[in-house]
Amino acid sequence: MFLLRLIIIVFISLSISACAINPKGNTYLVETTGLYTLDSGDVVRVSVYGDRELTGTFQVGDGGAISYPLVGQLAVRGLTTKQVAAKISSALANGYMRNPNVAVEMATYRPFFIQGEVARSGQYPYVYGMSVRAAISLAGGFNDTAERSFVIIYRKQGSEMIKGTVQLDFPIQPGDTIVITDRWL
Repeated sequence: MFLLRLIIIVFISLSISACAINPKGNTYLVETTGLYTLDSGDVVRVSVYGDRELTGTFQVGDGGAISYPLVGQLAVRGLTTKQVAAKISSALANGYMRNPNVAVEMATYRPFFIQGEVARSGQYPYVYGMSVRAAISLAGGFNDTAERSFVIIYRKQGSEMIKGTVQLDFPIQPGDTIVITDRWL
């Protein structure tokens, strides 16, 4: 009988110690993939010094291009804003302007998506440096049955869709899909 009680006490102690919270926590780099590259849904602001007609905002279309005055369709998917500025500058210098000074900056990032056990699933605007926790707050917080210690993120990397389980302080990126699961599953 004593041996049985000892085994039960050891089992309970091990079970409780397995549930201990890591006091150190996890840290994540906010910039997880290097420089931000454009994709469908992003909106860029193009400024051409000295020419108001060529200055404006342009949305990256489904084909990964923007329609720019005088130049036409410019493929920008996978390029940084600095590379897009050089591409526009080069195109304008090819018969339209002498030494164009072009600057490109992000006007609006493409949205992220959140679904599952939150108050309001859907599409939301991305803000640079946003974490999973901030995204959940934007979606109205957890439902009563939500798993509150981790989420599943789907992220496009190249031509593949990557699925990962992450904690709440993990940084998200535009285009991510965050899935909040039910804690009872």
